[in-house]
Amino acid sequence: MEQSINTKCVQAGYTPKNGEPRQIPIIQSTTFKYDTSEDMGKLFDLEASGYFYSRLQNPTNDYVAAKIAALEGGSAAMLTSSGQAANFFALFNICEAGSHIVASSSIYGGTFNLIAVTLKKMGIDSTFVSPDASEEELNKAFQRNTRAVFGETIANPALTVLDIEKFAKVAHEHGVPLIVDNTFPTPVNCRPIEWGADIVTHSTTKYMDGHGAAVGGVVVDSGKFNWMAHADKFPGLCTPDDSYHGITYAERFGQAGAFITKATAQLMRDLGCIQSPQSAFILNLGLESLHVRMPRHVENGQAVAEFLEKQPQVASVSYPGLPSNKYYKLAQKYLPNGGCGVVSFELKGGRAAAEKFMKNLKLAAIETHVADARTCCLNPATSTHRQMTDEQLAAAGIPAGLVRMSCGLEDKNDLIADIKNALAAI
Repeated sequence: MEQSINTKCVQAGYTPKNGEPRQIPIIQSTTFKYDTSEDMGKLFDLEASGYFYSRLQNPTNDYVAAKIAALEGGSAAMLTSSGQAANFFALFNICEAGSHIVASSSIYGGTFNLIAVTLKKMGIDSTFVSPDASEEELNKAFQRNTRAVFGETIANPALTVLDIEKFAKVAHEHGVPLIVDNTFPTPVNCRPIEWGADIVTHSTTKYMDGHGAAVGGVVVDSGKFNWMAHADKFPGLCTPDDSYHGITYAERFGQAGAFITKATAQLMRDLGCIQSPQSAFILNLGLESLHVRMPRHVENGQAVAEFLEKQPQVASVSYPGLPSNKYYKLAQKYLPNGGCGVVSFELKGGRAAAEKFMKNLKLAAIETHVADARTCCLNPATSTHRQMTDEQLAAAGIPAGLVRMSCGLEDKNDLIADIKNALAAI
């Protein structure tokens, strides 16, 4: 019987046997002992499952990754040291020098830089398209060497909503997978694989952890993309890997296991962006209450957005749950239970108004963080984008008076009272 996602948050990934610890054990060990060289050799040849070095795999991590794969409806998953590492691994696992990526232009700035700057230095080009692009416009972005399409379910901090079905349809018509960063909604509010996405990533640092305790990321494979049907595009998966005795991942491990096996055996081996077992344990504690926390985040975000929309000091409010929002219809389709607790709004009076507003908040803390149990906020113009002029900010779609507020788990009336007092001080 298929369990509900609420039960999976608590139970999936780890089932103790008779006499074993009820909570996931923290295997805080770099290495693992074997009786014979032959036993270890089978691991290095990928002929047996097991562990030999925590730079590649660790049992604690795998228990938690299995839980997240179950939550997203994927076939396999791997934890990484951060959300940025997860996005890099997801892309680099199928791209190489000479490849091309099509990506939504409204994605998180750090991921934009990863694709536009860092991957470009590695010989991987990219074309950015509007998240609102038509199928015709999307088709024009593809090149002969395109190997992946990338977007975010709810973009950070623009809060645009991706039309997952449309992006997946076009990606598949060109024989490439759609990779979706699902950090903001979490699988509690949206499961992109059900809408056609092939790979899902998360910064687990955000809602999955939920308490600002541990940095991490995860890559989840749907197990549905047929790599061998497009073998010419994905030689890393569909031709022998000389560094692993000529194994062809897509043949040996099939659609359900090829992507994550290669990412673990090759990329994690060479790059080592592993999440620590201690962080994985903390992440699992957050996952156990994810289904309980997300509805409160949504309730608070919706209440704060509705309040802000009526205030004279506020020029505009961006929140997909508002009927006035341009993404409201898409949000109703993909996020019927709400998206997240993050609200972006522009204050009249620019950065001076934003600075004064945040200075007078008592509950909401000024932090370079988001998606936490405690409410926090940020004004990009005076922090992450401080080096830009007001004109440059406007051109980038980030007004000087923009405030990104992540509504936590406090009482919504207390949050609104705090915001009301801060607005009065402008």
